[in-house]
Amino acid sequence: MEFQLVTMSEWMKKSPLEWEDYVYKEVRVVASEKKEYKGWLLTTDPVSANIVLVTFLEDGSLSVTGVMGHSVQTVEVVSEGDHRVREKLMRLFTSGDCEGYSLEDLEKRKNSLKKWLEKNHIPVTEQGDAPGTLCVAGVLTVDPPYAPENCCSSNEIILSRIRDLIQGHLSASQ
Repeated sequence: MEFQLVTMSEWMKKSPLEWEDYVYKEVRVVASEKKEYKGWLLTTDPVSANIVLVTFLEDGSLSVTGVMGHSVQTVEVVSEGDHRVREKLMRLFTSGDCEGYSLEDLEKRKNSLKKWLEKNHIPVTEQGDAPGTLCVAGVLTVDPPYAPENCCSSNEIILSRIRDLIQGHLSASQ
């Protein structure tokens, strides 16, 4: 197995696309003052380079640790993991509504909604890995399983209109 070792200056200089190479992998992070953390890298904040690690404990619970990006000395990939670990990590912070859907179903729902919004001339982008969050017009997010109640925005008018559009889409597709 080949190990990757990245130093602080390298870590801070990496782009979000480069950080994606570490997502869902088991890593060992050495931070300032020689503090060491080990866990599955769930995400890296694109602005601060902060790292979120998840550790599965023996009793079935889990531990979530944040490591400040500026304190990162080294990041070393310990294990690549497998599809089961990846799926477990992906489902950690999705709403309970997603439990009845497979990853393929969620991907289909996301793509269908994205096409529907684009057809209605509404700008939409994806945030993160699939199944991921959709960002609508830069002011609203839609999380899996992509129903009206999975929308979030501080703009109540846009929130209401997008929820209505999504409800119309769901009604039309059933």
